Amino acid sequence: MALRVEIITPEKTVFQGEVDSVSLPTPQGEITVLPHHIPVISIVVPGSIVIRKGNDEQLFAVSRGVIEIDGTSVRILADTADRAAELEEAAIEKAKADAEKLLKEKQHDVEGFAEATAILERELARLHVAKRHRSRRGTPHVDS
Repeated sequence: MALRVEIITPEKTVFQGEVDSVSLPTPQGEITVLPHHIPVISIVVPGSIVIRKGNDEQLFAVSRGVIEIDGTSVRILADTADRAAELEEAAIEKAKADAEKLLKEKQHDVEGFAEATAILERELARLHVAKRHRSRRGTPHVDS
């Protein structure tokens, strides 16, 4: 029996399909969900989602959100989710640097600091997934 997985953001459905397993980042650590998993509702934290079907693995960078597992399906509702193959490392590095600068500027602004922290967490997760994807493909990294 396969596991139905959906990754949904406010803009679009990023992934939808039948898979063998999915690994997700939660506040308690990474969990792997297989068919017939016990029902769970949890938070998803910035990190990587790995979807496996046969010998194929797909990587996604995800920001904050929630997950619902009912034993036959997993629904991930996230603020953002990006396929690893679509991530551009140079653009992410720039966004990360911008977020770090914003974090320093907003040290005394509680709301601004929280927003900058969330942006930085998202960019760090995206960077990690992009590098992981590059290393799996065997693509050399060229510093500019």
